[in-house]
Amino acid sequence: MPSMHLSQIRKWLLHSPPAEWGIQQLRELLIGALRQGPIPQHVAFVMDGNRRFARNHQIETVEGHNLGFEALARVGHAQDGFCAHDGGSRIHMLTKCTSLQILEVCYKSGVKVVTIYAFSIENFKRSKYEVDALMDMAKVKLSQLAQHGDLLDHYGASIRILGQRELVKPDVLEAIDRAVSLTSNNKSAILNVCFPYTSRDEITTAIRSTVAAYSQPVPTLERPFSASHITQTIRSRHLSDSNTCSPSPPSEPTSSPSDIEDSASSSTTLHPDSPPSHSLSTDNDHSIQNIIYPDPESITPQTLDDHMFTAGTPPLDLLVRTSGVERLSDFMLWQCHQDTQIVFLECLWPEFDLWSFLPVLVEWQWRRKKIEEKERPLGMAQVGTSVKVR
Repeated sequence: MPSMHLSQIRKWLLHSPPAEWGIQQLRELLIGALRQGPIPQHVAFVMDGNRRFARNHQIETVEGHNLGFEALARVGHAQDGFCAHDGGSRIHMLTKCTSLQILEVCYKSGVKVVTIYAFSIENFKRSKYEVDALMDMAKVKLSQLAQHGDLLDHYGASIRILGQRELVKPDVLEAIDRAVSLTSNNKSAILNVCFPYTSRDEITTAIRSTVAAYSQPVPTLERPFSASHITQTIRSRHLSDSNTCSPSPPSEPTSSPSDIEDSASSSTTLHPDSPPSHSLSTDNDHSIQNIIYPDPESITPQTLDDHMFTAGTPPLDLLVRTSGVERLSDFMLWQCHQDTQIVFLECLWPEFDLWSFLPVLVEWQWRRKKIEEKERPLGMAQVGTSVKVR
């Protein structure tokens, strides 16, 4: 009984105006301190653990996914409905209602690009009820985030959807396009929503578009006044004059292969009196010879980078996955490079907040400074590491 009273008193103190003001000042102080050091420009999140959180707190799976979205970015007063649960989940939701959401923490700290794994293509294998609920929730939340969310406008963040559009229902696709359009004028930051997405599909799409680009002929510039073209024209006129002066036809001059290859139009000027069929066939031969395709040897990793869904964004600096699962689950496989720090956290995604994220950022800053110290004298790049935080 006394412990229950202490819990009620503690809860009342934490949610009193002076306590909330003090916590808010502490947050601003900590984030300001973080900004004094290096900040990752591109952070990715695998938002894992929503279903497990729902099972642990005996709520619907869809509510667990909804709470996961609210941990990312609060929209309106959507959380108030979840603050009415009894028992431990109610206390947890009351705490979450006063916390700073992860998306705001990132943008306030100076992160330019946030990429979230919202829906995998493999998720279509789940029950139809859950898939439809996730699609409906995505439609509502994206619309709210774009129309009524001050967060994106305040930090100048635009929404980008990365994934296979043809797998999305038309009504959801319409809401997605509307959200992208409403935030298209924001140029300071980016929110990449991977929906529906897998990294293997992204790499396959990039390779397919690269092959299509390299299958197109390179436009060549015509050179009507090249040296070989002028020479061929003079010879043609000289032969024409000889034909009019001499009764016997002179032998046909030969031209070097290099002269023929150098000009695409020389065959039409060499023999002006020749039959049209000969001229046409020669023109076709020259047009075929002049078709030039890009050299496949010129394809580099940067070429594939330019065809990825994340083209134009900074390299991935930090990838965070919650729920204690230590795998990437087909997410950002191409973007993870030797300097990407991968962090696995034990907490579930709806429980992930500022106090869980701050140690990750501090750890990233410490490792970045170590890398910079080693690069100064040696000029060598530090290989990225995988860290498990408990």
